[in-house]
Amino acid sequence: MSYILNIETATKNCSVALSKEGKTIVCFETAEEGYSHAEKLHVFIEQSIKEAGIDYKDLSAVAVSQGPGSYTGLRIGVSAAKGLCYALGIPLIAIDTLQSLASQVGVKDGLIVPMLDARRMEVYNAIFTSNLEYIRATQAEIITEESFSAIHEKIYFVGDGTQKCMTVLKKDNFIFIEGVIFPSAKEMCVLSYQKYSHNDIVDVAYFEPFYLKDFMVTLPKSKL
Repeated sequence: MSYILNIETATKNCSVALSKEGKTIVCFETAEEGYSHAEKLHVFIEQSIKEAGIDYKDLSAVAVSQGPGSYTGLRIGVSAAKGLCYALGIPLIAIDTLQSLASQVGVKDGLIVPMLDARRMEVYNAIFTSNLEYIRATQAEIITEESFSAIHEKIYFVGDGTQKCMTVLKKDNFIFIEGVIFPSAKEMCVLSYQKYSHNDIVDVAYFEPFYLKDFMVTLPKSKL
């Protein structure tokens, strides 16, 4: 029996899901402006194990959202995942954050573009088929009226980055999934089980999150 603990901390959503043979059996998550990952993540992990009625030793693997996303959020999630894998002697699985987000759309035709909010008119995005196969790899892109204009089939946009893009992306084949949608550990469950079944794991010692952009520290302005 394969129990996999799935951890998603790449955005405001702090999310933990426990899966059994790829099916979500319990999930705890919260999306807060203050990024409460450091306080909530280990509580959610403990609650997931308790709610499922299993022990940590019953886990077959830990899956973590690899990014792109919040630098601090990713560090917290990956550190927790590595710690569990080291302590339990189980494999670590890395899940593409944007692929997991794209899986929330669930369409049978067209393309899917998951978007995570970056700065100003910039988003992290990738392009997937309806079967979640890559058409274009993850990149940081400043959105303009010309973005995606060469694509004539339906494009479904999803994620918290879509809100600011709706004002400039106006083509008839552009479809925006309503609401502010964050990546969730629930959608990681199927993906992580697929990887576990194919022994698609990462090195616990050397794995690093996919930040995409360098971490930038903004110094406070001096008061004169």
